[in-house]
Amino acid sequence: MTRRAGVRDTVRVVGGVITPTIAGGVIRRRPHMLAWLDRLQLDHTAVRVCEDLRARYGPGPVWLRVPGRSIALLLDPDDVDRVLTSTPSPFSPAAREKRAALNHFEPHGALVTPASERAPRRRYNERVLESDRPVHCLAGRVRGIVGEETRLLLTTTTELDWRHHARTWWRIVRRLVLGDHTRDDAGITDELAALRMRANWAFLLPKAGRRRDAFRRRLDEHLSRAEPGSLAAVIAEREPEDDTVDPFGQVPQWLFAFDAAGMVVLRALALLAIHPKQAKVAREEAAVDDPGAWPYLRACVLDTVRLWPTTPLVLRESTAATSWRGTRLPPATLFLAFAPYFHRAAELVPFADTFTPEAWLDGRAQDLPGLIPFSAGPARCPGENVVLLVASAMLAEFLRAGEYRLLAPRTLRSHDHARDRLPTTVNSFGIRLAYTPYETRGSSA
Repeated sequence: MTRRAGVRDTVRVVGGVITPTIAGGVIRRRPHMLAWLDRLQLDHTAVRVCEDLRARYGPGPVWLRVPGRSIALLLDPDDVDRVLTSTPSPFSPAAREKRAALNHFEPHGALVTPASERAPRRRYNERVLESDRPVHCLAGRVRGIVGEETRLLLTTTTELDWRHHARTWWRIVRRLVLGDHTRDDAGITDELAALRMRANWAFLLPKAGRRRDAFRRRLDEHLSRAEPGSLAAVIAEREPEDDTVDPFGQVPQWLFAFDAAGMVVLRALALLAIHPKQAKVAREEAAVDDPGAWPYLRACVLDTVRLWPTTPLVLRESTAATSWRGTRLPPATLFLAFAPYFHRAAELVPFADTFTPEAWLDGRAQDLPGLIPFSAGPARCPGENVVLLVASAMLAEFLRAGEYRLLAPRTLRSHDHARDRLPTTVNSFGIRLAYTPYETRGSSA
């Protein structure tokens, strides 16, 4: 049954789970805060809070005592599955907190669209991003762009860090989404980053209307060129089903999602640097030129997102009263799934703290409904396969080029090798890897 948490437990959830996650930046990551969260391993503390609540209250949602807001914390994987598969009704992805944040830069995005207009926008995202295909029609183009930019990056450094990686990653993203002419137009993505930083404050900061409009005009100008070999060209080719879709208005969400994906690539490379067995399999697969033949690399990306979710707080808001094990919760209840708990709690995931890409290939991960690296159900990330394609392509290029030795962060470098226990929090901004080209070692890729 659903249990109402006491004041003390509500404070524990707000202070130990929600507040640290928000402090790290849910829309745009805050590097200094993430470094602090990494040092203190606060995600580990948050997972333990959830485990303790489940032990004392049972698996049903715990109703938190938050003034002015009905909030239910999900603690059972089957409840997560119910909420996500029953989206958008009666569990809407457009929770008021999410609308307040995303309206800062993507007021017409499908995620924050009212239910009456959501369906055609969602279908349009799926058509352009080809959500039903593991390999997008632009796969060859992706392979070329990623290869060019990654090889150029590796000719300029022997130590790979976030600064070098992010510059190259955004060049790849801009070329793929907007076209080659935007390769060096960091201003367009910097403007979005500034708007996303304001979005971290959701209700607490007013919308920067002029800045948002200026960003949108600049974005529309790039997209209107529909440069061949870009998603902008795919948009131009695929007419929306009605005038409410606003095709260009969906693009800020794609760019937003690609930011998190860039962090995942660097984390995955760091994991492979300290897991030689998995690195050997990944290198052998990377030697194949066909992007459709990279299941293990895709699995490495998926398990990296499992270990460190890019969307820690998954939110749904009920559009009607709902019943949970005999208890009725009112409409407009915010259902909250804390992804690190469902991904890293030993009682829920047998391989919780280990890097286990094989689980995504042998069916183990699919048998665990609480594993939601790209969400699940009708609101599952429509760009999942595009992200996996680009991320695995970059990993393949890195692995073809040479070998990597992890230098930082300390929390990852000094992980428990005896039990292969990985830290619950990793600051991607602090990752540093020593890179040795194969030519230098006298070997071949």
